[in-house]
Amino acid sequence: MLIARQKRSENIAEYLLYMFQVEDLIRAYDFNLDQIIDQYVRPQLPDDSFVEQYRDWYKSLIKSMKAERIEKQGHLHDLKDILVEISYLHNTLLNLLKDEKYAGLYAAAEPIIEEFKQRSNLKDRNNIEVAFQALYMKLLLRLQKKEISAESEHAFDTMRILLAYIAVKYREMQNGELNTFGTN
Repeated sequence: MLIARQKRSENIAEYLLYMFQVEDLIRAYDFNLDQIIDQYVRPQLPDDSFVEQYRDWYKSLIKSMKAERIEKQGHLHDLKDILVEISYLHNTLLNLLKDEKYAGLYAAAEPIIEEFKQRSNLKDRNNIEVAFQALYMKLLLRLQKKEISAESEHAFDTMRILLAYIAVKYREMQNGELNTFGTN
């Protein structure tokens, strides 16, 4: 909850990946709030002063996930809305602002994203969402202590750099600092 709040304000890419992990955590605990609190949250807290806030937060997420019928897979509408905003920003950076740095990062990442898209069940998704899913897959591989080849590591880094740049631009957009008149 506190981490999510901090990540949302500082780095939208990290926030999305964190929330994907939280959704899967809730699924792994089979939506059992008491187990999430007792087995996952409490061991990470220095004391119980935040337990009720975490309980309320996880309870709200569980309720939303059930209401949105994403018990097995998928993401919360709020997260999907952010992905749409980032996709619009992606198009704005490329087509309206003609951001050369972003265009270069995207040109490097696009073939990698397309290859990942073809190898996954994400063929109907836009490239920005696919890049997020790829980085989430990397996170899961790391958590499972699975080896990642040097070639895959390079591919993940290329997508990570792209998403890090767009996360900075997203924060600028949210703060009203992004110049949308085409001059950077």
